[in-house]
Amino acid sequence: MTLREALNEATQRLASVSDTPRLDAELLLAHALGLSREALLLGTLDAPQPAAFDDLVARRAAHEPIGYITGRRDFWTLSLAVAPGVLIPRPDSETLIEAAVDYFGSSTRGGHGPSCILDLGTGSGALLLAALAEWPEAQGLGIDASDIALEIAHANARRLDLASRAQFRKGNWASALSKRFDLILCNPPYVELDADLPADVKGYEPQSALFAGADGLDAYRHLIPQLPSLLNPFGMIAVEIGATQAAAVSELFVANGLTPQVRQDLGGRDRAVVHFSLGLDGKGR
Repeated sequence: MTLREALNEATQRLASVSDTPRLDAELLLAHALGLSREALLLGTLDAPQPAAFDDLVARRAAHEPIGYITGRRDFWTLSLAVAPGVLIPRPDSETLIEAAVDYFGSSTRGGHGPSCILDLGTGSGALLLAALAEWPEAQGLGIDASDIALEIAHANARRLDLASRAQFRKGNWASALSKRFDLILCNPPYVELDADLPADVKGYEPQSALFAGADGLDAYRHLIPQLPSLLNPFGMIAVEIGATQAAAVSELFVANGLTPQVRQDLGGRDRAVVHFSLGLDGKGR
């Protein structure tokens, strides 16, 4: 079977388990060939399919996430390693980085950026490493309760040549921290315990990174009170939320002396609640 025929057959096979069956098939075939997806599509599709492709498609047909099969996930400008035991970064989470770029300015456009960054619940290190890549002068700290996540985050920092600027530490949110930061990022678990999740999420990704009590707000109740004392003047907080949680999380911000603003993702869904510190003139940075 040629690559073209294999892609068409795999697309049909994955149509019942994925919203993006053609993309999944292309990513799996590129992985089997040791190529990028772009290189696959720019090359000839008349070559024979690799033997490993059928097994990869079978794994995806059993709902295993693409990121775990290939061991990679693109996020912001980075390609990150992911594995079972760590949440797979989503494009929606880039909303937090976009909000920070809007506030601090991009280093490529002369923005000086934050000097010190905190990422609570760092997982694979996605948010922290994306921010460090955006602002080359910054230093950062990632906190996570999972040893597996910390190991993967360390490995990502080393592979991306960011290890000299990224530290990772085991912890319970910010409970052991006293240092202040210019930028605080957090993607906590926010799914309700009885939520009906897709099989490739509920069956494979770590539940500790997904679920947060009956209403999905337990993590926010714990971590938001810790944030105000950790933020530098002229700093920023960005916390990811579920699409229906803007009002509830905004109330927690207000109750802890923070001024919430809601940011939407590219799909127009509420995706982050942010707070900007104000200077003496009341106008922020």
